[in-house]
Amino acid sequence: METVSAREARERLAWVLDRVEAGEEVVIQRQGRPVARLVRPRSPFPGFPDRSGLRAELPPCGEGGAEAVRAGRDEERF
Repeated sequence: METVSAREARERLAWVLDRVEAGEEVVIQRQGRPVARLVRPRSPFPGFPDRSGLRAELPPCGEGGAEAVRAGRDEERF
């Protein structure tokens, strides 16, 4: 387990992250007291589900906004 000051962690962030990525635990102290503990996540971040096919599943929406405005002007609603 590595222990670093908040200032050292800020100045050497890449090194701190390298240690955590290697599986080590890094404790960050402020004024000699521990304030944070950095560890690797237990499992990889799952990310977001694939929603690429969602748009294809939606029903067609009909006319767009521009067409609705033109139709309204043609009907002399304004």
